[in-house]
Amino acid sequence: MTFNLYPSTHKREVLFGIIFSLLAAIGFSIKSILVKLAYVYHVDAVTLLSLRMAFAVPFFLVIAIWAWLKHTEPLGKKEWAILVGLGLGYYLFNYLDFLGLQSISAGLERLIQFLYPTMTVILAALLHRRAIPPKVIAAMILSYIGIALVFVHDVSLSQGSIAFGSAMVFASTLFYAIYLVGAGHSIERMGTTRFTAYAMIIACVISLGQFTATHPLKVLIQPIPVYHLAILMAIFSTVLPVFLLTAGIRRIGSGEASLIGSIGPIFTIYLAHVFLNETVSSLQIVGSLLVLAGVVAVSLNSRTKLEGIS
Repeated sequence: MTFNLYPSTHKREVLFGIIFSLLAAIGFSIKSILVKLAYVYHVDAVTLLSLRMAFAVPFFLVIAIWAWLKHTEPLGKKEWAILVGLGLGYYLFNYLDFLGLQSISAGLERLIQFLYPTMTVILAALLHRRAIPPKVIAAMILSYIGIALVFVHDVSLSQGSIAFGSAMVFASTLFYAIYLVGAGHSIERMGTTRFTAYAMIIACVISLGQFTATHPLKVLIQPIPVYHLAILMAIFSTVLPVFLLTAGIRRIGSGEASLIGSIGPIFTIYLAHVFLNETVSSLQIVGSLLVLAGVVAVSLNSRTKLEGIS
């Protein structure tokens, strides 16, 4: 008698995809808190981002060398062009987000950034010419109703530079959605590890290049806590979540991975309350429950792949 092992393998891959996507969301959520804590020491966005990338790039270089030795087939000009484009997109996502966080709260930043599942699902649907499943639409709507409730008390026109900060974070979110869709489309051809390491190295080089062109080297002399926070960002909010997210995308698709990531604002809310003294209201609690419900619904209806991704 023979047994079909593919269904159990299918479920295991989906489960790992969900877990990886959730862990990535937690890591990325911590970033907002670390950035706001670093800004207490009056470091500017370009310098802080450069420190983060400088501490992260050695990890990516080691991983890239390992991936280069593992993959004997070279990348073509088209693949390198895609990598450069997506690396630039990831850099712009981070840079604009850091600029926005100088003007708005960590909570509001999460609200705007978590518009990206909507953008990602729409972009992926257009790219692969497929309809968005009704269950995914329902889960997305539920998640965003929750997010809106969580942060509604932060929206105030009386805040000085909220418009500029919000615009910067919204633009960063669009670049992140483009990166996710591009990553989902390219991972199979290039390999998960190689794609991620190469794209992140390109983003790091662009970031360090911007700092070199706009700042004197003496600006790198910062209070010790800034270095500590930058190292934490490099490891737990850059290197680890980037690879976890890429692995999640490969298993369940970019749209589903991004929707599962909508659990991130919950962690930001409570961490911001503890470390930044941002208030937690009853609306935030209700909204958090709705976000969790949406994430669970997405997890139960996740698929192992999108068309064009295997």
